[in-house]
Amino acid sequence: MKRYKREDEVSYALGITLTFELLKFAPEYATKVYIHTAMQRGEAFDKLEALCKELKIPMEFGDKPFNILSQKENCFCIGEFKKFSRKVEKNANHVVLHNPSNAGNMGTIMRSAAGFGITNLVIITPAVDQFDPKTVRASMGAVFHLNISLFSSFEEYEKEYGNREMYPFMLKAKKKLSELTVKEPYSLIFGNEATGLPDSFLEVGTSVIISHSKRIDSLNLPIAASIALYEATKKDF
Repeated sequence: MKRYKREDEVSYALGITLTFELLKFAPEYATKVYIHTAMQRGEAFDKLEALCKELKIPMEFGDKPFNILSQKENCFCIGEFKKFSRKVEKNANHVVLHNPSNAGNMGTIMRSAAGFGITNLVIITPAVDQFDPKTVRASMGAVFHLNISLFSSFEEYEKEYGNREMYPFMLKAKKKLSELTVKEPYSLIFGNEATGLPDSFLEVGTSVIISHSKRIDSLNLPIAASIALYEATKKDF
């Protein structure tokens, strides 16, 4: 057991809620469940134990993995899983993150995307690790619901999936979100937390701005993505 590194073949779902998400929605990738000796036996433990037995996933008891992997005092369960690749669907709607750099932000966007029914995520590298335990934790397990594809450039993604409506969200955009009629299949495209999207994206599809008061200079990335996701999918709920 060692601290997580990006090049590792496995990652970890920290906490019993995330472990249940792993076992329910990506059981084929689960390899082991670690249990802290301080975890109380009860209904949650019984359900976890039964699920592990059903899926033939070993449970290991001991505190060492928690000392290495988790800084949270209330973490008593860790789900270990193999990193996986599920290619985004051709005719589905996509969220595209261009060079995201913050694990918490990426995880929050994953959760919002899953919540609004968009289960295909494209990441343009370089980018934060989608399987970092911090990302997994911030997603509250939504990462296990998503198809995720990585591309080394937007052009590479566009070459394979370009036959769709593209909506890059930018401060210099051509159109307000409130004026936009979203056409499917589409890609909602968001830039880096610090720099946003390059100006070259003004020539990609229909660029969009989320209007707000002059009291702030911009919305933070997860909030902007959540607003865009709501507007794009509100007819579905």
